[in-house]
Amino acid sequence: MKKLLISTAVAATAMTGAAFADGHSVTACLITKTDTNPFFVKMKEGATAKAEELGMTLKSFAGKVDGDHETQVAAIETCIADGAKGILLTASDTSSIVSSVQQARDAGLLVIALDTPLSPIDAADATFATDNFLAGELIGQWAAASLGDEAANAKIAMLDLAVSQPTVGVLRDQGFLQGFGIDLNDPNVNGDEDDPRIVGNDVTQGNEEGGRRAMENLLAKDSGINVVYTINEPAAAGAYEALKAFGRENDVLIVSVDGGCPGVQNVKDGVIGATSQQYPLLMASKGVEAIAAWAKDGTKPATTPGKDFFDTGVALVTDQPAEGVDSIDTDEGTNLCWG
Repeated sequence: MKKLLISTAVAATAMTGAAFADGHSVTACLITKTDTNPFFVKMKEGATAKAEELGMTLKSFAGKVDGDHETQVAAIETCIADGAKGILLTASDTSSIVSSVQQARDAGLLVIALDTPLSPIDAADATFATDNFLAGELIGQWAAASLGDEAANAKIAMLDLAVSQPTVGVLRDQGFLQGFGIDLNDPNVNGDEDDPRIVGNDVTQGNEEGGRRAMENLLAKDSGINVVYTINEPAAAGAYEALKAFGRENDVLIVSVDGGCPGVQNVKDGVIGATSQQYPLLMASKGVEAIAAWAKDGTKPATTPGKDFFDTGVALVTDQPAEGVDSIDTDEGTNLCWG
């Protein structure tokens, strides 16, 4: 795991390069799914700090809620009209946004997807992201190893992101299932598996209220659920509250993805068993650097060798390490949270 984090840091350092000249003339846009989710708040911090360092102008936009596609389309149109040199985008609808992204690219803007690959991934000029499939796979492996022989009798609730199945949600969902040892059908689709251990899938919109509602729905279907996969830590917090209301909070494994400081604290407190930690500040700061390089001499960012995106790293955070699954504890996770 340390080798993974070190190699990611080396790649990121190599990408930084020299300071960019004439940064004062460059405008970049950041368009996130919402401006309330802590993950996107940290992403904005990273982009803002790097833009200030390089003397660039950063304009930020966000959907009203996760899934607000129309607001993101309007933001892209505004960035084109304002003469921005590039856009950093976390898309709510990874397929429907493609035509708007193409308009921006046709207008000469560099478009970089952050965290959530577009569908297809090459609809953007580049993608800076966690390996979301690996992030899911790590928590699946941890959950199966923690259960041991009882993994064969698991009852699993899948708390996904949205009905539209954006890429980030599909990748994490399918990674978790593969890591747990469940055969996938179509790896590009959620919910088509026929393993009897899966109680069902529901959507959360990536927030606490949605996590609570989805958990309640699946508990009504089978009150014996003992493993809960969640798309992110706000959804995990909502799932925990629903389980608590049923008196089940102490005998269910909850796993998640994000690794934000509040989420790591929830791992420390026993709310979440394990989470896969991402690094959104790094994603955003490298994205701003890439736009500056594009504005300077037309350079496009490189991908991580062997992958079709720039991998910003992932680490499993848990205080209950499982044999055969690399992890870091919550003290280290707290030191790293959302760098």
